[in-house]
Amino acid sequence: MSDTVTLSVPARPEYAKTVRMTAAALATRAGMPYEAVEDVRLAAEEAFAYACGRTEAGVAVTLEFTVSDGGLDVAVGPVPAVAAPAEEAREVAEYARFILDAVCDDLDISDEGGACHVRLSKRIAPGAPGA
Repeated sequence: MSDTVTLSVPARPEYAKTVRMTAAALATRAGMPYEAVEDVRLAAEEAFAYACGRTEAGVAVTLEFTVSDGGLDVAVGPVPAVAAPAEEAREVAEYARFILDAVCDDLDISDEGGACHVRLSKRIAPGAPGA
């Protein structure tokens, strides 16, 4: 069985805490151990930061969280991508990708067709505490 929760927030940094808290609550609901909850919290925030850096401020960023017995999947976007992000936005995106690669079990980032989206997964290892 799985449940899907959708969150839509403006592409502005002050909404990162809302994204973090939602991700952590849902990872806890999925029965993830503390370390995995922290990974999900960080991954959701970085995926949101990546999307914010690739679109105009204030554009609605939709995050879809799918909670299942096996873990948590997060889909961010798609958001309309700006043609050439500013240098600071490129640096944020590079850092976000670095963090996402480190904490996600599966990661797909796409900036094609004028849209940006991020999809990530964090799985619960069978037999792990909290699993």
